[in-house]
Amino acid sequence: MENKKIPTRMGDGSLTWMTAGEMRADLEEGTRVAAERAKVPPLDESELSHLLEIFASASRFTGVDIGDEVVLTYDGVGSQHIGTRIHDLQLYEQHLASDSVELYHPDYSFKAVKTVVPYEQGVMRQAQANVTVPLNYGAMPDLGRYTQPDGPVPNWSTLMPLGKIDAARAAQEEAVEHAVADMVYVCDGMLEAGADGVDFDTAGAAGDADFLAALRAIEAVRSRHPDAGIQIGMASEFVLGMHGTLEYDGVRLAGLWPREQMKLAAKAGATIFGPAVNVNTGKSGAWNVARAITIVKPCVQEAEIPVHMNVGMGVGGTPMAPWPPADAVSRSSRAMVDILRLDGL
Repeated sequence: MENKKIPTRMGDGSLTWMTAGEMRADLEEGTRVAAERAKVPPLDESELSHLLEIFASASRFTGVDIGDEVVLTYDGVGSQHIGTRIHDLQLYEQHLASDSVELYHPDYSFKAVKTVVPYEQGVMRQAQANVTVPLNYGAMPDLGRYTQPDGPVPNWSTLMPLGKIDAARAAQEEAVEHAVADMVYVCDGMLEAGADGVDFDTAGAAGDADFLAALRAIEAVRSRHPDAGIQIGMASEFVLGMHGTLEYDGVRLAGLWPREQMKLAAKAGATIFGPAVNVNTGKSGAWNVARAITIVKPCVQEAEIPVHMNVGMGVGGTPMAPWPPADAVSRSSRAMVDILRLDGL
């Protein structure tokens, strides 16, 4: 049995075959690499054995035990796949058992949404009349949208290679001010239209300035809407120091891992934190899941707000594929819940 080849997935979703011993080696390597990089403890023997049990099974689908189910939240729901965005929201609620849904504009950027807020408010009002579960509104901080030629500030990605570091940093700082104003404006409008909450999705995609903009916007929205749900989903496990010196509440943002990210999100006023760990497409699903769990485990252990792990396309051990295979998605999802004891996915 030790040499029997078992079907499993790679990080890009492709099918491959591995023995249980090969899977065990990948699990051990994945947790070792994560522990060394993030400076956190590796998974213990019982956790690795449980992960091997999940991945060495040849079953088509797997799931948590009855009673261990968690809340399912979704970003980017309502893309007009079956008619209108409202129809899609209803599909997720009634057929996919979503515990919350999210209305969004196809552009998915607060800067772009600002120009169509009245239209989005109308859709939100209609959707609230048809959907029972909590209905949020979401978009990305998307700090890069504020750079020239389409935005108002110089592009720091072109300034930095020229050695114009001070100018690049100043451009990012100016972009933060624009982004915060736009995010607060959109959130005000959508919450007034009946949204149950807002989602700052893919935060930190443009680095530490992007994360700072999200935190400052969350702080402002919380002060203006004390009862609103506020979710933040990260872009990756590690905040890139595109600026390098920016701080929030005295904490330097560049280089933060999920545990520290969560603490700042909670301090800003978020009610749900979504850590994200990117997938290595050249490694197995077992390797990626072990790495992701290792990185996020300290965050969950010290969580001050509910943690809903991002397990969508290309994050949280889920393959980077337009339609991730169900066998891989179910394994990564179950592993996250069983080991991390998450509040949601």
